Amino acid sequence: MMDEIDSRLLATLQREADITAQDLGDRLGLSASQAARRKARLEADGFITGYSARLAPPRLGLTVQAFVQVQMAAHSPETAQGFLRLIGTLPEIVACWTLTGEADYLLRVWCADLPALNALIHHRLLPHPAVARVQSQIVMDQPKADAGLPV
Repeated sequence: MMDEIDSRLLATLQREADITAQDLGDRLGLSASQAARRKARLEADGFITGYSARLAPPRLGLTVQAFVQVQMAAHSPETAQGFLRLIGTLPEIVACWTLTGEADYLLRVWCADLPALNALIHHRLLPHPAVARVQSQIVMDQPKADAGLPV
């Protein structure tokens, strides 16, 4: 069971994954060792699945973010596995979801520029035999940054 302190701990870690046990304890009204034990328990119980750094796409030369909807031509397990193998090899695709509705997959993509997005779509995705249709939406702005889960 999670209590209110666990919820505050998780919310803090979502904002600052690199916080020290001492600072975490100070924010939660706990000693550093108590905070570290709670954090370790939440990790062991599967509430925390990992840690990562948020990188600045423009600093890495990535100026175009897009969402790409993919409609499959066939829905057999083999074609789906082949498509998933393909997207697993494409570092520009940073997230993938399966969907209900017209599109079968939604891809979140980061590319250096529009020609790179065009090449990804026309030379990598559309030629795959399982793909029937691709539709992209280019992100103009992101008024709300990726946020943590509501805890």
